[in-house]
Amino acid sequence: MSLDGMAGGTRQVYGDGGCEAGSVPQSDAPGGPAGSTGAGAVLPIDVYGRRLPPISEMAITTIAVVVAGGVYLAAYLPRHAPLGPAYGVLALAVVLLGTNVGVLARVRPFAWGRFFSVARWALLAYLVFAGILEYVFVLDGTRGGLLVVLTCMLAIYAVNIPLLLAFSVARYQPVAEPARERSGDGSPVRVPASGGAAPGRAAG
Repeated sequence: MSLDGMAGGTRQVYGDGGCEAGSVPQSDAPGGPAGSTGAGAVLPIDVYGRRLPPISEMAITTIAVVVAGGVYLAAYLPRHAPLGPAYGVLALAVVLLGTNVGVLARVRPFAWGRFFSVARWALLAYLVFAGILEYVFVLDGTRGGLLVVLTCMLAIYAVNIPLLLAFSVARYQPVAEPARERSGDGSPVRVPASGGAAPGRAAG
């Protein structure tokens, strides 16, 4: 058999790409090791370059508001401070903390496992601190509205600090998100949840 005949037979068996006819190189398959934008593929996220809501900034602002309220109340000791401004500061702190929690809950994808792993131990520690301070306030004879304001500020402080610590750790943990398929012109293509052809593509 001539060399040309052998070469032709080789091309029929393996194809021009060097693989067996009909096969797909693993690096080109969706989800293959070379990466892909297939429906089942995942893409790593640059945790240092991604833009996140200002969770840390809002948590620090909440701390500043609580501390300002504490300083205001302490400035009147041993007399009782007017509670009107203290209630206003407390309301502002509640709004800031609630908004921060709501915004954080919408962050996707996020290392929630690591977040809760850090948050639960930090929360336990700060609840102990807050409980000790609450005991000191009661032992010192603090009563009425002043005790209510101080207790609420301690509760906000005990929740806000663990949130800040847990977010600061979890935001730098590696996460991935599902890749989006793209059409020939580079525009995203919606992948159907179940069988059927994707919009903009011919079925079969």
